[in-house]
Amino acid sequence: MLKKLSFPAILITLGIVIFLSPNFKEVAAGIAILLFGMIMLEKGFSAFVKGPLKNLIQRGTDKLYKSLGLGFIVTSLVQSSSLISVIAISFVSAGMIGLYQGIGIIFGANIGTTATAWLVYFFGLNINVSVLAMPLLTFGIILVFQKSTALKGVGHVIGGLGFFFLGIYFIKEGFELYKYDVNLVDFAMPGFWGLIVYTLIGIAITALLQSSSAAMAIILTALAVGQITYHNSLALTIGANIGTTVTAMLGAIGTHAAGKRLAGAHVIFNLTTGVLALILIIPLSKFVDLLSSSVGFDPGNYTIKLAIFHSIFNILGVAVMVPTMHRLVRFLNKIFVEKPVDVTGISYPVYLNEGILAYPHTAIRSLLDETKHLFETAVFKIVAHGLNLHRDDIVGTKKLKEIVSESKETLGDDIEALYYNKVKVIYSKIVKYASLAQSKFSLSPEGMEAFTRIKLANRNVVETIKDIRGLRKNVSAYMTSNNKHIQHEYDRLRRKVSRVLREIHLTQMDEVPEAHLERLEKLKSKADQSDVLIDGTLDHLIRRRKISSEMATSLANDSQNVARICKRLIETAELLYIERDTLIHSASDATDLPEV
Repeated sequence: MLKKLSFPAILITLGIVIFLSPNFKEVAAGIAILLFGMIMLEKGFSAFVKGPLKNLIQRGTDKLYKSLGLGFIVTSLVQSSSLISVIAISFVSAGMIGLYQGIGIIFGANIGTTATAWLVYFFGLNINVSVLAMPLLTFGIILVFQKSTALKGVGHVIGGLGFFFLGIYFIKEGFELYKYDVNLVDFAMPGFWGLIVYTLIGIAITALLQSSSAAMAIILTALAVGQITYHNSLALTIGANIGTTVTAMLGAIGTHAAGKRLAGAHVIFNLTTGVLALILIIPLSKFVDLLSSSVGFDPGNYTIKLAIFHSIFNILGVAVMVPTMHRLVRFLNKIFVEKPVDVTGISYPVYLNEGILAYPHTAIRSLLDETKHLFETAVFKIVAHGLNLHRDDIVGTKKLKEIVSESKETLGDDIEALYYNKVKVIYSKIVKYASLAQSKFSLSPEGMEAFTRIKLANRNVVETIKDIRGLRKNVSAYMTSNNKHIQHEYDRLRRKVSRVLREIHLTQMDEVPEAHLERLEKLKSKADQSDVLIDGTLDHLIRRRKISSEMATSLANDSQNVARICKRLIETAELLYIERDTLIHSASDATDLPEV
């Protein structure tokens, strides 16, 4: 109830402030435009970093310097350390990278946030940004309306920069006009309490905006027009650095212990860096004075000094924390202990947590990864064991005909129990997070398509398990039957599904899964054509009286069942591993997920 009332209260308060001080509307509008620009920037870069970023993080973090460099470069480009933090927490939680590598990314991301200060200084404050913003907005918006995903991404980046600079222009103009109503310098606080109060204000601004980059842009602009003192701006900057940990903490909610450890490392790093900067603020500010004068900057140019200060204390924080990383990892491992394995053997999601809902592309990526993980581990095993075959044999190199003929032992697995233990909980979580993500975000057609693929794949997963559950009894009975004809036909059914499973495994392992599309489509086509009711096999067996009527009925039903299983398995593989627009041909009848 309190949360529901707080948002209207904020809006009413903002309206009253704008009404009482009309000049403040320039500042408020500037902040809104700036934040919108940063959202566009983030969205634009996400068009390029969704897949490549995942691969880059996994392959480019084996050394500490690579982790630091990756965090720095990506954050400098995307202008969102919060996004990088959420992605890193998700990857560590999923076990894709280690805690040590994740901490390196977080440390590098903190240095990367300093790029905002330099961007604001060199472009936002020293150039007539309204002149610069207009062409960027013009070309950016034109590109946003193009069909190409790459062009849309470029358009969002260019348009985002345009709104970013335009926001700075309005903030600057607003603070200039605001002097006639209230001069914020009158509220300056020198000394110790000034540091504490303005640090807390910096934390509050960043927590409210959910962006230290936006907070830094506002602080630099206010300083440039003389609305805050240099001394207080240093404290605000330190507070902004600490405040950015709020997003990391929110991102860790619902994660595994590994994700909480990385969020804890983020908080410890930013708190340590902030406290260190507060303690050393006098020698650091003197060093900044010395450095800026040595390169010929005007002693009264406080904006460049603030940008230098922001960079120096973040670099200092990394320099102090890097030697302690191994001890930090040990400490976090003791604080956040992984829950003991569930004795019932129930499997839980690996990639899903509340933090993925911070951004649409992290939600889509995590849902897709969770579906792949479910398909590759649980479903593959259930289908194989439902045929009384071992997964390792199917994915091996031995001929499937030999494997099937030699595998005549009924495996003891209970398909129903496997479903409830290995699939049901994960499936229900995928349904939950998919629904939450779709209700939270205003999705582009590409985003809707991605969710449709995930829904289709999960529907197929559940329906396939249902079909295997119905097939298992007859497979176990007839694969060792004294009637060699019915035994032969059921071995054929087992080979059909095994052939599909092997091809899907090869598709999963291939760096270019699209190369398997033609073979998958051929197998899908053969699934219907090889139905015993269609190819004449059943009529032949009945006329020659080689099988009983009971066997014929079972074979007819199971042959159709196998055709359905093969088609669903292939469609699932295509949806999960092959990027192809035409795969959404059956989306119209798959808007709902089956019940669990």
